[in-house]
Amino acid sequence: MQYLLVEYPKCSTCQKAKKWLECQNVNFQSRHIVEETPTVEELENWLKKSGLEVKKFFNTSGLVYKNMNLKEKLEQMTESEKLNLLASNGMLIKRPILVGEDFVLVGFREAQWSEKIRS
Repeated sequence: MQYLLVEYPKCSTCQKAKKWLECQNVNFQSRHIVEETPTVEELENWLKKSGLEVKKFFNTSGLVYKNMNLKEKLEQMTESEKLNLLASNGMLIKRPILVGEDFVLVGFREAQWSEKIRS
């Protein structure tokens, strides 16, 4: 099984996740979240596989999120509008994202990643 790691290389959490995957000898392909921003279709698929609400895919600590004042705006938006917004700028998306055959993990939590990869 090859996993997809969607990351921003300068992000320290992404670097930690990538190093962890390498140390676990996990077969994965890396994808730059800004150079290859996920499409709306990919985000819809990942949303279903993750079991999360769409707001969990937003990088709420990022400058783009804060500069756009999205905390208030998101409450008024439909899910479709939120997905289109995420697909418009990779810096809005929380990272790293690990995509497996039947799951998607958003953010790096070692115990959660370990559990999913081992199963």
